[in-house]
Amino acid sequence: MTPDFSSVQIFIRPGITDMRKAINGLAVMVQDQMNGNPLSGNLYLFCNRERRIMKALYWDRNGFCLWQKKLEKHKFPWPLTEEDARIINPEQLTMLLKGIDFWHEHTALEYSRVS
Repeated sequence: MTPDFSSVQIFIRPGITDMRKAINGLAVMVQDQMNGNPLSGNLYLFCNRERRIMKALYWDRNGFCLWQKKLEKHKFPWPLTEEDARIINPEQLTMLLKGIDFWHEHTALEYSRVS
């Protein structure tokens, strides 16, 4: 079962998160450290120091959902600083789960003349 995240925002918490935190601890972190609303239905993503465990927290109609993915091999690409973190879209979430590092993708160049 995969919910439809096309109508919500997906927020990344950069850096390290203590994965011993459960729903209540992560919800407080969203509210106090990320200045977000954990009851909004938006998706909030967290990752551990080794970048092998990712947790996703969101509110679904009448309660919180907490998902966890643990990689047995490899690591998640993850921003370490606030400057690198940003709101991502569902396609980027899919890339993140597949291990594609879109934080270091080529940036678009814009020119006004060729010579």
